[in-house]
Amino acid sequence: MEFGIDAIDYYLPNIALPIVSLAEKRDIIPAKLEKGLGLKFMALADVNEDTASMAANALLNLIENNKIDPKTIGRIYLGTESAVDAAKPTATYAVGTVEKILSKDHGSRCFKNCDVVDLTFACIGGIDAVENCLDWVRINPEKKAVVIASDIAKYELASSGEYTQGAGAVAMLLSSNPSIISFKNTIGISMEHVGDFFKPRKKINNSFLKDKNTTVQELTDSNKETLDFYFEEPVFDGQYSNKCYQDRINEGLDHFQSQKKIDFLKDWDHLIFHLPYAFQGRRIMLDIWLGWLDKNNLLLELENEIGHSKSMDYKDWRKAASKSVLYNNFVENKIEDGEIASGYIGNMYTASIFMSLISLLYSSYEKNKSITGHTVGFLSYGSGSKSKIFEGTVVDNWQSKIAELEVFKKLEQRKMIDFETYEKLHNGSLEKPISNHQNIVLDRIDNQENKVGFRHYKKN
Repeated sequence: MEFGIDAIDYYLPNIALPIVSLAEKRDIIPAKLEKGLGLKFMALADVNEDTASMAANALLNLIENNKIDPKTIGRIYLGTESAVDAAKPTATYAVGTVEKILSKDHGSRCFKNCDVVDLTFACIGGIDAVENCLDWVRINPEKKAVVIASDIAKYELASSGEYTQGAGAVAMLLSSNPSIISFKNTIGISMEHVGDFFKPRKKINNSFLKDKNTTVQELTDSNKETLDFYFEEPVFDGQYSNKCYQDRINEGLDHFQSQKKIDFLKDWDHLIFHLPYAFQGRRIMLDIWLGWLDKNNLLLELENEIGHSKSMDYKDWRKAASKSVLYNNFVENKIEDGEIASGYIGNMYTASIFMSLISLLYSSYEKNKSITGHTVGFLSYGSGSKSKIFEGTVVDNWQSKIAELEVFKKLEQRKMIDFETYEKLHNGSLEKPISNHQNIVLDRIDNQENKVGFRHYKKN
């Protein structure tokens, strides 16, 4: 029996910033971002959107568009690193909101017997949720699970990560006898405790605030001497994080190959990645690809095109390899279709690898490519750090489940905002939403006694 993704859907915010606008204001050559990193637009969560509202929209889209009976879903697991609560799972806010909307057709408490939880490991949390739920479905093949990945990638203004920002959510139905992707059992894993990217809790006390002529008590209307607070914007080292990404992927591939005899170059028809920016996959794959050529005794073919590595400075030779027809063909045939959506969205953290899958599938559908039976290699990464490498096969009915997604059309229909509006949105100085869409939104944050901070959502 096969197990995998039976249905997939998504939610993207209705507003975006053209990357050219950001580049011009930050004195960055636009081509560096557009041609160098593959960036075109940055999806932005509106004033009344957060991780839970996006997850709820993705879940509702999945259920309604695929006519799923919610009472058949035994698990809804959410991967996120943008949780809205430090104790109550963000998934419960999303599921509870959708449950109320579905009550008209399915009765109250239609998710009463559904297990709901969050999983967090930076950008790989959604993959962890998939692995966990797949194991459960394999043990209980009559049951179904939903995995949601939802995140807002937000960086400090004018930081080196600012132009990679993005937002969105993807929801997937996992079952036996799937209609889109059937997953194999082998998983390559690599983990190392590092500090390439993290979101620490920090403390403010009265001595820190002394020079600002205020106190914690005045800021919070409480008797605390010290206040714990949390930044949405991460602490990160971009170059080091890229190295950690590549190292974990390399080690994960080695671990995968130690369990299964495979020729990655020949046996994988497509590769999809966690994409902090659209071209991350093709950039980190160059050295790995060179290693694959060497193992397959194919380096001579590359050297016939660009020259022998021993006759050139290695950096120059490597750069020539990255621009070679041979490597560009590899990228075009195995990576490019999975990059397209990322260029229009930006980093979706946990959801980015699943949007890469949607991009591959929908692009293949639009181009009328026959990919049934093709093997897809999944190369996932989460900072901190961990990679998981696994593979799946595109199954017979995939077109019927992908045809209505219209992801590229919907990306073109978003509202573009100017740079000044973007900065106000980023700083939290806008009170009213920019877009009046008909989706689930954050209605209010409670301030009543014993309810302070509790979030309420509604469908517009």
